Amino acid sequence: MINACRDFLALAQAHSKRWQKALQAEREQRMRLEETLEQLAKQHNHLERAFRGAAQANATADNKSAVGPRKGEASDEDDDNEFFDAMEEAPEFITVPADLQFHKRSSSNISGFNSEMCPDDQSLNDEPLAMNQESPSQEMVPLKKRRTRIPDKPNYSLNLWSIMKNCIGKELSKIPMPVNFNEPISMLQRLSEDLEYHELLDKAAKCHSSLEQMCYVAAFSVSSYSTTVYRTGKPFNPLLGETYELDRQRESGYRSLCEQVSHHPPAAAHHVISDRGWTLRQEITVASKFRGKYLSIMPLGTIHAEFEKGNHHYTWKKVTTTVHNIIVGKLWIDQSGEIDVVNHTTGDRCHLKFAPYSYFSRDVARKVTGVVMDKDGKAHYVLSGTWDEKMEFSRVMQSSRGGENGTEGKQKTVYQTLKAREVWRRNSLPESAETMYYFTALALTLNEPDESVAPTDSRRRPDQRLMEDGRWDEANTEKQRLEEKQRSVRREREREAASQRTSSQSEEAVDEDSFTDPSLKSKYSSFCLSHRLLAFISVLIIKSTFSATNVSSLSGAPHDNYQALWFERCEDQITGEQVHLYKGGYWETKDRGTWEGCPDIF
Repeated sequence: MINACRDFLALAQAHSKRWQKALQAEREQRMRLEETLEQLAKQHNHLERAFRGAAQANATADNKSAVGPRKGEASDEDDDNEFFDAMEEAPEFITVPADLQFHKRSSSNISGFNSEMCPDDQSLNDEPLAMNQESPSQEMVPLKKRRTRIPDKPNYSLNLWSIMKNCIGKELSKIPMPVNFNEPISMLQRLSEDLEYHELLDKAAKCHSSLEQMCYVAAFSVSSYSTTVYRTGKPFNPLLGETYELDRQRESGYRSLCEQVSHHPPAAAHHVISDRGWTLRQEITVASKFRGKYLSIMPLGTIHAEFEKGNHHYTWKKVTTTVHNIIVGKLWIDQSGEIDVVNHTTGDRCHLKFAPYSYFSRDVARKVTGVVMDKDGKAHYVLSGTWDEKMEFSRVMQSSRGGENGTEGKQKTVYQTLKAREVWRRNSLPESAETMYYFTALALTLNEPDESVAPTDSRRRPDQRLMEDGRWDEANTEKQRLEEKQRSVRREREREAASQRTSSQSEEAVDEDSFTDPSLKSKYSSFCLSHRLLAFISVLIIKSTFSATNVSSLSGAPHDNYQALWFERCEDQITGEQVHLYKGGYWETKDRGTWEGCPDIF
């Protein structure tokens, strides 16, 4: 046995060295090809510039024929020294630095040059886009001191056999998911956490140009994913009728309200109003696909941002979230797909691409690229960065079609841009964040007790509060009580609906954290299936959750006569979707301190 092991080890080492050499050779070959592509793009750009410079020189009869080419040659030499390929990884296009002096000299003879440049385009090369770069949140001193810590996460081990023992004799729909997989905030609070970078919308509201405004809106759409890298914990799924308010009007100028408007399928409506000139709203539910090793979550619903200045109305959707290593290995999350941010007032559009992670890619991980175009399809800005770190923008001075450099022989667009400027950067995590569920500074304040909120607010949810305090056994007991109470209320509501609609079919109430609801076991946000109960949970998920996706649950058709308290169901005038819109009254009720109309859900 020892001799055989020794022989196997020697053979494995020999093969390992050979494969390492082969892999290194492939990497070197790829680098050579990319360098060749870069040189071709440079040569194409320089030849085109030299041709246009010569054409201009021939068209003028004075000393420009001598001065022009020398300046062109000097700028070319500078480009050789300062060349960068900011969008090297993007398959659709590449960027090269623009010679601003050349464009000023020959803009009248260049057909592809942007003739709609603003007079302050030169300043854009040195200054960021914002009209006021000071953060609005720093203009006013907070009137309330927010907490900066929560109790450390307990180091509780998960006993698979104890969970299996508690499941014996129970219906599958009544098997609860223990809080060991959760983080002590609800899904409504997780949606509110998207407002951490509300300053981007504050700056967008001050922009005079809709194209500049688009850059900030696009950056805001990317910033909402910045906390998902480390946050593999699952938020509490809200109870039907549960609400969450985030009132930061005195500190940051906005008020946010979320409400769980549907339970089957689970859907949350979100409305934000800011006194700095913008409104944000969304209604989110999800579809999911289980692939064995990973889980794909496709958020359904449209996000709307409206600005008072210019009446600009933007819409976009979320990309696909993939949770890897569901069964075995360390969980990690990736974002992939494409987003189209559309300005329905002007027709401007920003196409963003989230590149999926690849072991064999030399590109930086979590890459995001995009182009801001007007209604005629002319590019004005190029965006690049990562969804977990930062985003930058570059002003497009000229665009042209390159050679057949794509993987399918498709021509790439070459954008000549000004120097890239940073438009958004992720805030650093608080100290000891790893012991506090990797919460951001804003997330640490979301569940802070507040006696002035509604009785249905997530801050008052007892199982969530017990988990935050580290009392997980009590939290599991309280969680089961809340779930059973919700099932009872749902059954009563379905009996009332059945008596009114004889043709309708009464469906069995499903636990808000049970394994049979496909959306609840997906993510409903980016973080549903947090860990894995090995083969036991795998069988449950595959057999009950993902093998029988409820199509009716994705159609948005209500199963009972439940009506949301603060939102009303209607047709969206922009998208034509059936959505829940805020009907008003919440903040007025809070000011009066009268919550008689709120249901008793806790």
